[in-house]
Amino acid sequence: MKDVAEICSDLIRFDTTNPGSGERPAAEYVATLLADAGLEPEVFESAPRRTTVVARMAGDSPDALLVHGHLDVVPADPAEWRTHPFSGEVDDGCVHGRGAVDMKGSCAMTLATVLGMRARGQRPKRDVVLAFLADEEATGDYGSRYAVTERRELFDGVTEAISESGGFSVEAGAHRVYPVAVGERGTAWMRLTAHGVAGHGSKPAADNPVATLAHALSRVAAHQWPVRLTPSVAALIRELSEITGQPVDLDRLDAEAARLGPLGQLFKGQIRNSANPTMLSAGYKVNVIPSSAEAHVDGRYLPGLREEFLETLDGLLGPKITREFVNLEDAPSAPYPSSFFDELAGSLVAEDPLARPVPYVMSGGTDAKSFARIGIRGYGFAPLMLRPDLDYFGMFHGKDERVPVAGLEFGVRVLTRLLAQEKTVE
Repeated sequence: MKDVAEICSDLIRFDTTNPGSGERPAAEYVATLLADAGLEPEVFESAPRRTTVVARMAGDSPDALLVHGHLDVVPADPAEWRTHPFSGEVDDGCVHGRGAVDMKGSCAMTLATVLGMRARGQRPKRDVVLAFLADEEATGDYGSRYAVTERRELFDGVTEAISESGGFSVEAGAHRVYPVAVGERGTAWMRLTAHGVAGHGSKPAADNPVATLAHALSRVAAHQWPVRLTPSVAALIRELSEITGQPVDLDRLDAEAARLGPLGQLFKGQIRNSANPTMLSAGYKVNVIPSSAEAHVDGRYLPGLREEFLETLDGLLGPKITREFVNLEDAPSAPYPSSFFDELAGSLVAEDPLARPVPYVMSGGTDAKSFARIGIRGYGFAPLMLRPDLDYFGMFHGKDERVPVAGLEFGVRVLTRLLAQEKTVE
């Protein structure tokens, strides 16, 4: 039976860059492992080579748990990496390569957990639906969105889900803090357009759309979004105050985030909305004023603050800018406190007595948004015990991405505690 590091290396060696040639080879690898373990995976495509795998492992409860991950990765330039990003090399106790953290390492933990349970004859506490999805690194149109609309029946009975961006360790003196995501900010990716009057570049401009758009983007980039504490983030800050023994000053949260270092990263990007200009396009010749100019903005808003976010953004853009959504997703949230959160926390503490699980809201987005559309409550829980010297947040979409082998093995033990019955089926 393959171990978790070997599975992680294997998955990394499939170049599933999005955009690219698709997830098909990695999906076939996953399906083969699941089939060899006696499961019956369904492999389907939303478009040629945009491939998703779903399987169900029978348990003893009518309520099912979804464990989902994505097989695609963002691009990586080999010239910028110490090791080739698709080598899957194991060195210095880590598996190296694009997707090691985001999120082929997590997919490997799920697969190793399932293979181990099947080999030992362990049955899940309840049905477990396993989903290995395409296209999370874009809009999810070819992956999770397609799955919940076209293959909805595969998720019958699912009430909760776990996936990426939670359950990792952050050193905190005598404790290790494990943030478990109970929500994430909403997504508002927008295309902005300014229209004007075309003309010769040497003459006074009647209405230059490039200048109009540049001024608008400057206002957006310079805007200081106000702090908005949601209940989950407020609960996180209270927990951090207790763990560190130092109250967090709610009137100086940016400074407090800097003071707390890695712990501060857990709330720094989650206390306000944000909007960042990311792409610009205008003109075709230096001496021609174009008739239009375009830009893209990555907007994120906290749960319950969508209307406030859009009203503020429209005020910053002004009347000459039109906007359209490239991708608009609500900000999902899961119950906290809850009995399921306690289950997740308990599985961590059982494997790490120094663990202090805390609620957490992700600044970015995941496939949990799609599953929320069909009533599935999503938690970020891909357990990893990390080395203190590893910049976990810097690994996401960064160069020299890697994950500790010992951390992956820890994650398999935690997931097994969460999923499996205590007794072995004879």
